[in-house]
Amino acid sequence: MHAPFLNKDFAWGAAISAAQTESAHDADGKGPSIWDEFCDRRKGIVRKRGMIRNNDHISGASDFYTHYKTDIDLLKKIGFRHFRFSIAWSRVLPDGVTVNQAGIQFYRDVVSYCLEQGITPWITLYHWDLPLALEQQGGWASRSILKHFERFAELCVRSLPTVRNWIIMNEPSVFLGAGYLFGIHAPGKKRFSAFLAATHHALLSIGYVYRHLKQIDPGLNIGSSFSFTHVEPFDESRKHIKAAQTADMLINRFFFEPLIGLGYPEGGPARLKQIRRYMMPGDEALLHAPLDFIGIQTYTREVFKHNPYNPFLRIRHLPATERSLDLTAMHWEMHPESLYHSIMKVHGYGLKVPLLVTENGAAFDDRPIFGRIHDTARIHYFQTHINEMMRAQSEGARVEGYFAWSLIDNFEWAEGYHPRFGLVYVDFQTKERILKDSARWFMRFLSE
Repeated sequence: MHAPFLNKDFAWGAAISAAQTESAHDADGKGPSIWDEFCDRRKGIVRKRGMIRNNDHISGASDFYTHYKTDIDLLKKIGFRHFRFSIAWSRVLPDGVTVNQAGIQFYRDVVSYCLEQGITPWITLYHWDLPLALEQQGGWASRSILKHFERFAELCVRSLPTVRNWIIMNEPSVFLGAGYLFGIHAPGKKRFSAFLAATHHALLSIGYVYRHLKQIDPGLNIGSSFSFTHVEPFDESRKHIKAAQTADMLINRFFFEPLIGLGYPEGGPARLKQIRRYMMPGDEALLHAPLDFIGIQTYTREVFKHNPYNPFLRIRHLPATERSLDLTAMHWEMHPESLYHSIMKVHGYGLKVPLLVTENGAAFDDRPIFGRIHDTARIHYFQTHINEMMRAQSEGARVEGYFAWSLIDNFEWAEGYHPRFGLVYVDFQTKERILKDSARWFMRFLSE
């Protein structure tokens, strides 16, 4: 297997996000995001503990803010020519309203350095770091967020005219479910009504912002990225198949099909239909976003079975720890075929637009040994998953890019700094960077 099996214009790249890597959480006028506040929060009556594993804090991340040139140089050294990163909303609009020119200049500098090095930037507008000031006004659960997001997106596009590739939103299903329903991610809410409202407003904002940016510059290449988890039934019995179909609707279809003109899926749990309470006349059409490309992000598969004791969903999730020994540091099963199935499922919608794997990778507990990180399992992960992507392409799927997650070790949300996803090892104390063996594998792969 080597890279020339794919079209010479295929976009090979690596990805990061602002919140997970930048550090400098209050530097040069940056305001607090919901993740700054969430990391400061403590829970417990007797023994107070943080919301993040090991009481880790987002402020101690990889310091891309200072080391961006080094990191872009490493990206180029590995052989990638495309770089996906995000803009911290509260760095450019600290309170959600006031423009911070220093924050804008930082991203101008990053983009300029990318272009100087022959690297094509792909910018994600929203990668989960809402300004705290906007969350205090209701966040995604308030319809007013539409205008705030539109203004932020316009500011970014007008400030960075050399950037042609834009990703509107990263994995809405994950930040909405984890942040507004289960409370394990910022902003830490556990209200079904807030989850439904936030879901509708977030999905609506994708179509809303897409149209607005196209009015500013019709030549922009604008898409959005989605978490597509491959779902399988426990076995082929009818009841388990139905359970898997319900899970697929909840995890995947509910957050994607409204954007391609199919509306919110019918036939699911009755409570989900309450989302229509938050719809206004014209929303059905606004939800439909004729995106220029679809970002597919798949890491693993999930297995479900029928559960007669769950009156709401009638399903039971079988954790990977109960059915596999081939796990990553996130306790996710390494299941390469999941990427193939996710691509083919999106291909099956017949959208006739390019598909890009905008994230794919694996976390392990990497440790330097005499200055090297021998991450053999990660190399195997990339080899097998890229093979599955190529299989999908050979069967007609229009896959035009692959972005490894991630370029550098990062803050992994509620899991803190324990799981390491990077191709480049980061010492979070000294900020030293070390190429892992997986990065050296990509160097060979992309040069063949």
